[in-house]
This record gives sequence, C-alpha cells and structure tokens, in this order.
Amino acid sequence: MKKVVIPAGAPDRLTFFLAVEEYLAKSVKEELFFTWQSPPTVICGRNQVIENEVNLDYCRENGIAVVRRKSGGGCVYSDRGNVMLSFITPDTRVEKVFAGFLEKIAQILRGLGFDAARTEHNDILVGERKVSGNACHALPNATIVHGTMLYDLDFEALARSTTPSAEKLAKHGVQSVRQRVVNLKSLGLKTDAAGLRRYFEERLCDSEMVLTADDIEKIVKFEN
Repeated sequence: MKKVVIPAGAPDRLTFFLAVEEYLAKSVKEELFFTWQSPPTVICGRNQVIENEVNLDYCRENGIAVVRRKSGGGCVYSDRGNVMLSFITPDTRVEKVFAGFLEKIAQILRGLGFDAARTEHNDILVGERKVSGNACHALPNATIVHGTMLYDLDFEALARSTTPSAEKLAKHGVQSVRQRVVNLKSLGLKTDAAGLRRYFEERLCDSEMVLTADDIEKIVKFEN
C-alpha cells in the first residue's frame, strides 16, 4: 500500500481532503492511504436532511463548517483532535474491502495495547466505547473508505453541533454522547496525534507517492 503525501501549504479544509480521495480514485491502480486533520466541521451523509441532523445556529456561532459527503451514514463532527483515515483501492468488492480495511485498523489498535474490535455497524470499539466511525463510497472503478480515529476530540462540540433539538442539547444529551465514545488519549495513548498518524502510516504502507503542485491545483478545481 502507498502512503499519499500531501505537500505542506496545501489546503486543510475537510472538503479538500474529500476531493483528494475522489481525485486519486479516478485513476487508482493500487491501494492508497493517507491521514489528515481539519478545522471543526460537521460532515453529513449523502442522504441526510441537514436541517434535521445539525444544530446550524450553534455551528454558525462557533465557526463550525457544515458539508455533505458522497458516502452514506450519519453526521460526523471532526476537529483537529480527530485523525481521519482515507483508503482508496481499485478493488470494487465493496463489502470485502470495507470489512478488510476495518479489521486492519482494529489490529493496529490492538498492537497499541487496546482491546479493539470492529462492529457490524462499521465502527471500531475499544471495550464497549466507540473510537472510530467509518463510511464507504463505491465508484465504478474504485472503492473509497474513510473514517475517524478519536484522539482528543471535543465531545462538547460533537454533542451540540450534531443535535438540533433544544431537548437534546440538555446536559443529559451531552453526557449520553460521552458515554458512547472515548478518546484514545484518555485511554492512555502515549503519543500525540502526529505520532498516531505516523503509526498507522508505517504499519499500512511500504512506499509513498507525493502529490505535486499540479495535482493540488487540479484537486482544488475538482473540489469547487
């Protein structure tokens, strides 16, 4: 598997990284992987009604971007305390690709000493608490899998940005979210987010490809 290197100075907004995935998928000939982080953003699934899933007032007041992805699944909040994982492969056997990639991620976490397991809902749990949520986007010639890895996410912002009703914004709603998810940092992970990214890249990849300035220019046009 090749690590995709995005040069310093490239945009770091979430929509740019989603565009990187699709740009690479257009002509993918081998398995590719990269990790990334972005400013606070809510990402909604392909079929979701944003107004029903997102507290838009809270997002506007707190500078949180709201975007839609092409894969399915639910709303996800991400900030720089979250490490995103992107996997692109020419293999179009979607279920096999999805399950295989998630199992690799769970194995890597087990190598860090965590009791990690993937679930039928495409999450990865440590114990009974979620540390990673994932979604899949099937294309005619490729499969894209992308997911979260909770390192030090702001759970308060997660609960408030993805919960539109006043009732769910009450304290018990925030606590409910916190009971279901957990950060690796709070579980005792000894490295920082940059170290966690390197750990995944080193265990999944044996070579690399560096995106050029021309690639970045094309990706930005593709994004827009």
